Amino acid sequence: MNSAQSLVVVGLQWGDEGKGKIVDVLSENYDIVVRFQGGSNAGHTVIVGDKTYKFRILPTGAIRGKKVVIGNGVVVDPLVLLEELDFLRRESVAIDLLISDRAHIITPYQIQIDTLGEIAKGNKKIGTTRRGIGPTYSDKVSRIGVRLCDFSLESSEQWSLLEASARVQIEKTHGATIEDPVGSSFETFSSHVRSLLHYIGDSGEFLETEMRKGQRVLFEGAQGALLDIDHGTYPFVTSSNCVSAAAATGTGISFSGLESVLGVCKAYMTRVGTGPFPTELDDDVGQLMRDRGKEYGTVTGRPRRCGWLDLVALRYAVRLNGCEHLAVTKADVLTGINPLKVCVAYDIDGIKTKNFPASAEVLSRAIPVYQEFEGWFEEIESSFNSKTNAVLPRQFQHYLSFIEESTSAKISMISTGPRREDTIML
Repeated sequence: MNSAQSLVVVGLQWGDEGKGKIVDVLSENYDIVVRFQGGSNAGHTVIVGDKTYKFRILPTGAIRGKKVVIGNGVVVDPLVLLEELDFLRRESVAIDLLISDRAHIITPYQIQIDTLGEIAKGNKKIGTTRRGIGPTYSDKVSRIGVRLCDFSLESSEQWSLLEASARVQIEKTHGATIEDPVGSSFETFSSHVRSLLHYIGDSGEFLETEMRKGQRVLFEGAQGALLDIDHGTYPFVTSSNCVSAAAATGTGISFSGLESVLGVCKAYMTRVGTGPFPTELDDDVGQLMRDRGKEYGTVTGRPRRCGWLDLVALRYAVRLNGCEHLAVTKADVLTGINPLKVCVAYDIDGIKTKNFPASAEVLSRAIPVYQEFEGWFEEIESSFNSKTNAVLPRQFQHYLSFIEESTSAKISMISTGPRREDTIML
């Protein structure tokens, strides 16, 4: 894994797997860190010493002063990005940033439409972050979206198309009024984007050129495979492709430039928002996981639903992403829980299966088939020291080996806490 010139890091569950911390640790050995999909609905948290950094758009490699790239697959809220850049300046962190000129922007229109749409769904709402991500991707596919390159012009026909469509949706469909007509104007948004113009360029051309020079590139995914718009638990998914293949389409490089894939998963499962979750625990154990793991959303603050590790879902996600390597996070959260359970199959309408169903409705009927494991009681971070070759607890080794055997992927990293030093490299 460390020898790969290009490495894609993706989440293998419903997001919140701890990718930000993993990317931060790995980025020390890479020259460029790239974000290739999602938007300000993705929360990445990194703790360095006594400082906590929370990003929604910027790649976490920015903390180390690396060259960071926001690809065309990302939908950019200029106001959020400017806030993050100002934060880094106040922290005296050097900023070396490139934003794709083909990236679509999020406007106040789309944020308002997102909120109105969720309200209109009532008890059938998806549970979005209401930050305009879905409507922006919808406008992109409908060919009425506005991209950063459009702001090189004095006026924009694309903006006029977007504005007309947004007015119909807000005023006619939802019977509301535009919340901020001044803030939603082309002139106002142009003033924000002009502050970013010196960062804007062709991400694909830049990355291909740098990779030919031998520069090492780390691709940072957002959300997780089970939230992928095509391959996740549709319709309870995000609006972008979260899988490793999206690293090419979301940046403008050829697929042949993607060399290796590392998948990140928790030692258990969490989910934010609505949607099926077969191994969810609505009991004291689930609450213990939530409390120990501080399972609250980085962007929304919402409590995460917690449950046992689901190997049916994990095996599916590993196959989907072509993962050779795994990083297992929050292993420390399970310390002292005995016995541990792992879902190895589903019982759906009386039929046992190890296949992950395409239909969320079918998945909602899945009854997990569990295999029990003996828990461990030693604190993992203090029982292992790579310099002395101390060993991990026997029960934990068994737990990890079972994951490897079930997924055919090699566990290369273990995270036992939020800090950089809380990482075991295997």
